[in-house]
Amino acid sequence: MKKTILSLMLLGGTFLGIAQTPSIQRVNPTNWWVGMKNPSLQLLVYGKNLKGADVKINYPGVTLQKVNTVDNPNYLFLDLTIAPETKAGTLNVEMTKTIQVQKGKKKTVDQIVKLTQPFELRVRDKKPQTVNSKDFIYLILPDRFANGDPSNDKFEDMADKVSDRKNPFARHGGDLKGVTQHLDYFKELGATTLWLNPVIENDQPQTNEGGAMRSAYHGYGFTDQYNVDRRLGGNAAYLEMVTEAHKKGLKVIQDAVYNHVGINHWILKDMPSKDWLNQWDNYTNTSYRDEPVVDVLHGNKSDFKVQQSGWFVPFLPDLNQNNAFVANYLIQHALWTVEYFGIDGWRVDTYQYNDLPFMNRCNAALFEEYPDMFITGENAVQNIYSQAYHVRNNINLPFKSNLPSPNDFVLQTAINDALNQNFDWGKGFNRIYQVLSMDALYQNPDLNMTFVDNHDQDRYFSVIGEDLNKYKLGLGFLLTTRGTPHLYYGTEVLMKNFKNPSDAEVRQDFPGGWTDDTVNKFTANGRTEKENEAFNFVKTLANFRKNSSALTTGKLMQFLPQDGMYVYFRYDAQQTVMIVMSQNKDDKELSTERFAEILGGFTSGKEVISGNTISSLQKIKVPAMSIQVIELKK
Repeated sequence: MKKTILSLMLLGGTFLGIAQTPSIQRVNPTNWWVGMKNPSLQLLVYGKNLKGADVKINYPGVTLQKVNTVDNPNYLFLDLTIAPETKAGTLNVEMTKTIQVQKGKKKTVDQIVKLTQPFELRVRDKKPQTVNSKDFIYLILPDRFANGDPSNDKFEDMADKVSDRKNPFARHGGDLKGVTQHLDYFKELGATTLWLNPVIENDQPQTNEGGAMRSAYHGYGFTDQYNVDRRLGGNAAYLEMVTEAHKKGLKVIQDAVYNHVGINHWILKDMPSKDWLNQWDNYTNTSYRDEPVVDVLHGNKSDFKVQQSGWFVPFLPDLNQNNAFVANYLIQHALWTVEYFGIDGWRVDTYQYNDLPFMNRCNAALFEEYPDMFITGENAVQNIYSQAYHVRNNINLPFKSNLPSPNDFVLQTAINDALNQNFDWGKGFNRIYQVLSMDALYQNPDLNMTFVDNHDQDRYFSVIGEDLNKYKLGLGFLLTTRGTPHLYYGTEVLMKNFKNPSDAEVRQDFPGGWTDDTVNKFTANGRTEKENEAFNFVKTLANFRKNSSALTTGKLMQFLPQDGMYVYFRYDAQQTVMIVMSQNKDDKELSTERFAEILGGFTSGKEVISGNTISSLQKIKVPAMSIQVIELKK
């Protein structure tokens, strides 16, 4: 591990002599837009021997404020201001540098080198849509979902040249065209928003993890922020997918990774400065513990530093977000992505391991341009205080986060615990009740992104013992309680497995996504009777929820679980929905007197899942291990 760190330090410190002919090889961002609310832009210019060059920009409305140099002479960071009245067009970054060249054995002469780099300013034409509790999000691991273009499965000039569906750790060829081809499937299911695991280039070599060589098919090791991975179809395929999704009324959330990059990232091959990364004398891994961050009374600086600045794993170098150039690079890429592709929201990976003041700054930059932008952060914590600490909250703390939404791991754990426990004090449905009873800690719990499983978790259907009644209870709750729910691909057709021996077991290919698949679970004919029952259950509730003001934006009123049953209501001025959940092994009859404060005036209802009419609300028949979603009538 120490060798890995040392090699990166040397790469950042091996600088070329001034006699080398200057050149420009790369500019990031690759373009920008006029009319941004923030007029500032910082261009990263990379090439050879750029330090000391005279830089000029002559374009109406664009002012070059400062030329920043770093340790590595191959980089310049140009601070620009773009006035509000600036017109779209192409400006030229002009550089002039005098270098000494050898002429004969003993004589050197000055040579003037002139470089011109065009840079495009575009008109803003993307308008992100608002993602919130009205949405039902569908999570996709692109490499494992559907292969729409087999020609891009592998490339000989990339670090990982393998595509092999028989190998659980290799790339399988799923791509963005495959997602685009199934937009109608998401619509049928009732999803409103797609969240894709990272699509950005991961030109990573396979890495030895647990004794097996594994590819970066998951996408979390970026090697070039401004290119979508060619094996997924590249920038053009992503732009087409987002555009076609919007035409179908679907929104798109992108997976952001700010904490680290892949070890094969182009910048790491010739770093601007050693402090581009969080450096240690010896390899230091993060502790993966949230307590040193949230323990504002008793914590210590050492544990805090290890948690925040330690590396996530050895092959994902940790970015130093306290370096102003790193921070600008990451923030501007986020803004560029929204403007270039037109995405509608962000899910931020490994949120708690980022420098939290940096994350506030990054979020604020997005909010400045897009005030209603949905941003949700991944913190795999198991207590409500830690979860609330990292988002907008009502707790008196010295650090205040501006993150709108957590991935609600606490509720996810409670759901799975509840379904696997017998009803008792603090167990069964009482676990769920307890979690929701503490929602006052959040400023807006309706934005909590709720779920039963994801790409890092054991598959939900396996966790609950492949019990279809439990399946309906958990997903019925997910689609009727507070929050912004998401579903992991394949959960609707009962895909299963535990993470044994690896994550690959819960990231298997969606059956029917490849032309040589023997079954196609995208169609009713390709699903078993049990799978269709599960699919239709989700479809029915999701589509009802889509048009239900009570379930999407209404208030939640819950009652103490009693006698093996949990009853709660979603309501607003237009609609009231009563949800009755039972984990009893026998049928029961529910007397409703204790719900009088909200049931007053209602005399009947319609059960959404079955379509049955409930003519009287005084006593409700409750089948064993069931959920009823009752739209109340007066």
